[in-house]
Amino acid sequence: MNVLVIEDENLTARRLESQLLRYDPTIVVLDRLPSVARAVAWLRTHPAPDLLFLDIHLEDDLGFRIFEQVQVSTPVIFTTAYDEYMVQAFKVNSIDYLLKPIDYEALAAALDKYKTLRQHFAPAPPPDLTALLQLLGKPAEPAYRDRFMVSIGPKLRSVEVSEIAYFFLEEKLTFLANQQGTMLPLEYSLDKLTQLLNPRQFFRVSRQYLVSLAAIRTVHTYSAGKLKLELVPTPRHDVFVSGDRVADFKDWLGR
Repeated sequence: MNVLVIEDENLTARRLESQLLRYDPTIVVLDRLPSVARAVAWLRTHPAPDLLFLDIHLEDDLGFRIFEQVQVSTPVIFTTAYDEYMVQAFKVNSIDYLLKPIDYEALAAALDKYKTLRQHFAPAPPPDLTALLQLLGKPAEPAYRDRFMVSIGPKLRSVEVSEIAYFFLEEKLTFLANQQGTMLPLEYSLDKLTQLLNPRQFFRVSRQYLVSLAAIRTVHTYSAGKLKLELVPTPRHDVFVSGDRVADFKDWLGR
């Protein structure tokens, strides 16, 4: 089975490849692509893969945009961080969807389903993009994450978003800090987390920190309009609002 992975989170893509090989060591991952532009270029110049794993939010656009630019008859397993209500839209013209972080048992079930159905696959028209995008826009409010799954050694733990004080980047790894001050590693980048979290509750104050409104104890005017945040629990580093974000941050505080 030749598989193409379109996913902008490198760690997630590598973990998916590892899980695929665990399921079947003969699976060949042809490439891992992070963007719509690179995926379109690849699909235009290579034979079609047997199966396509497609993230919804890529680094340059929605994954659905691929189907506007190139005809894809390959069956698709969508990977997404959205909850079940939004995911229903993505099941159109697909084999299955997988919620991140991808669970091995769910992946194996999706691949079993593909094996059962693949004898029925034939060249087909591209997915009904208009219907997909209309469904994507139907909810009155976007669906944001309610919880995250984190790995602690051999154990998995579900952390409610309401328990999270802030996220931060340290040595190229992302961590969350809960209200008790426990620091836990997370697979998502801060850019991705900004998309997944309710912007009324969380604000990206700098390249290194994404903070919740509830975690802000005091905002200090530092110098020349620079703002320093006092957070609860106390973070490992001094937290400043980047100069180019100060105006937006003040507006966010006043909403």
